Amino acid sequence: MTREYLKKATLTSASGASDVHDTVVTILDDIKAGGDAKAMEYAARFDQYEGNVLLTQAEIEAASALVPEKLKADIQFAHDNVKRFAELQKSTVADVEMEIEPGYVAGQKAIPVDAAGCYVPGGRYSHIASAIMTVTTAKVAGCKHITACSPPRPGVGVAPAIIYAAHICGADKILAMGGVQGVAAMTYGLFGLPKANILVGPGNQFVAEAKRILFGSVGIDMIAGPTDSLVLADKHADPHIVATDLVSQAEHGYNSPVWLVTDDRALAEDVMARVPGLIEDLPQLNRDNAFAAWRDYAEVIVCADRVDMAKCSDEYAPEHLTVMAEDLDWWLENLTCYGSLFLGEETTVSYGDKASGTNHVLPTSGAAGYTGGLSVHKYMKIVTWQRATQEASKDVAIATARISRLEGMEGHARAADVRLAKYFPGENFDLTAEG
Repeated sequence: MTREYLKKATLTSASGASDVHDTVVTILDDIKAGGDAKAMEYAARFDQYEGNVLLTQAEIEAASALVPEKLKADIQFAHDNVKRFAELQKSTVADVEMEIEPGYVAGQKAIPVDAAGCYVPGGRYSHIASAIMTVTTAKVAGCKHITACSPPRPGVGVAPAIIYAAHICGADKILAMGGVQGVAAMTYGLFGLPKANILVGPGNQFVAEAKRILFGSVGIDMIAGPTDSLVLADKHADPHIVATDLVSQAEHGYNSPVWLVTDDRALAEDVMARVPGLIEDLPQLNRDNAFAAWRDYAEVIVCADRVDMAKCSDEYAPEHLTVMAEDLDWWLENLTCYGSLFLGEETTVSYGDKASGTNHVLPTSGAAGYTGGLSVHKYMKIVTWQRATQEASKDVAIATARISRLEGMEGHARAADVRLAKYFPGENFDLTAEG
């Protein structure tokens, strides 16, 4: 049996279009040349905001006072989970050393970057969870300075819950500025901020393109496209839950792909019949996004068996991957390409997006085929070092001189030669490339 597409996408997600690229380049160049004043001009134009851009402690406290106590407790709950998981991840990286040869020691150190810039979307949706995910992991990693940046709303400012979340998670400064101008401010060190060593966090296509362009002069978590999700389901899956999970991810945006891969045609048809009604029941904005995403980008695929289902999933390399099928251990063992994996109907992508502890900043557009999501490791540099006694350096120097000459790199060879001559005067070494 070949794969059967009961529903095929009519469009493909694309980011970084030429018009977006040109616009972003212009803004970045203007702000790099014009500094704080030019950034404020763009903030007034795009954010329609002319208030204080670096929030004071008094402003943070005032915003926090507006957050209901129940929501504060939920934010604290999510922060605690993310923090504990980030601490677990950090424990997997250790400073180590070993004696390569007697007297020749090499090692590695894990060093956090100094300054992190965390972008927190606040336009269509107020992404409280993004503040938790990005700031908490930077804090656990040990970054010396963390800036949280979020777009203010006209006449209002940054959403109070975002301010509260960024503050309790460890942000040193909170910047009320959105879009490319916010990214530029963190990168170039405007408004008295330290220049960011790394930029992290999701954003719209302009934010994503700004990060892509700036990569190299500053580190980034990843180049992100529209969020995507795939569900693997067999005949034992609950079609209502499967359909609900697909719709829940389609509401992210009009171009957010969702995919169902199954070996049971009856389940696939049942899910497809339920989705329109679930979309229709959403609030207006969410409904419009989910409707367009399902219409233009969603796919439903029927495979021969679970082996082909797993192969199909790995080919898509989804950002989020949910398994609603028997023998969850088999799927955990055999699936290899995903940003984050959700095993069984008892968990869901929404849990990971908001509060369960794993990070929701994940690779999109097939990037899960070669990278994972945001973690403490993204904020850390794994560097190496070495030292040796004179005697221990002898064999390394001989091999280095010979290899260098074989490559035609005489300068490298002579760096080894001078040490042999100094440490072992009177000894003759064959340092030619030819045997």
